[in-house]
Formats: sequence, structure tokens, C-alpha cells
Amino acid sequence: MDKLNRIMALDIGDKRIGVAFSDPFGLFVSKTALVLRKDNASALKEIENYCIEYNVQKILVGVPYNMDGSFGFQAKKNLDFIEPLKGKYEIIYRDERLTSFEAEEDLKKENVKYTKNKGIVDIRSACIILEDYLGE
Repeated sequence: MDKLNRIMALDIGDKRIGVAFSDPFGLFVSKTALVLRKDNASALKEIENYCIEYNVQKILVGVPYNMDGSFGFQAKKNLDFIEPLKGKYEIIYRDERLTSFEAEEDLKKENVKYTKNKGIVDIRSACIILEDYLGE
């Protein structure tokens, strides 16, 4: 039997990348990870290793548009970062405005302390990006 494809969502930051994976049927978030971004090459290699391990064919990339909908500096950095994976995987850009805020609010409600572990916020943000996509 062929391995089913998963969808991966990335919340790309300068220091960390939150990662969320769908279940094999593309119904819900089933796994998460955190990639520490020491440099682009090692971070991209780790992401590609996840793609192989979980049979990912589609990558959702969070794009932090400015609040007025314009394309800012960080958005361009995210697109430049993912560029080497274009052609290998289907890349879908997703508006991620306010996902970090939403993630922090969710964590507060759950009484999860995240101020000393921002990776939790990055992972939750990736989950929100993926959940929004799966819910469409």
C-alpha cells in the first residue's frame, strides 16, 4: 500500500521555525516539530528530512503580510528562505497575520507558560496555519 501524503505547515522566524503536519488523510494536525534556524542550509535540510520521513508533498508557508495587506520585509525573507524547495514540493503561501497573537492567547487560556519557550508559540502558529487550510 502506498504511503499517504501529509501536508506540512511552516511558521518561519529568524531563530525558529514552527512545523505542523496533517494526518495522512489531511483532516487534522497530527504531529508538530520545531526547527532551530542556525543557518538556512541546515534548517532547509531538516525540513526536507521531515518531508521524506512523513511523505510530504505540499508545504504551507506562513507569510506575515503587513496589517494593511502589503508585502513587507519579513514576508520577502520567508519567500526567499523557501525558494530552494520550489519545484520539489507544492508550495502554498498562507496569510499568517496575527497567528502568533492567536497562539499566545490560546496558550494563556490553557495556562501554558510560553514566555521562556517561544518555540511553543511558533509550533502553535504553524498548527493554526494548517488548521485554517484544512478547514477550508
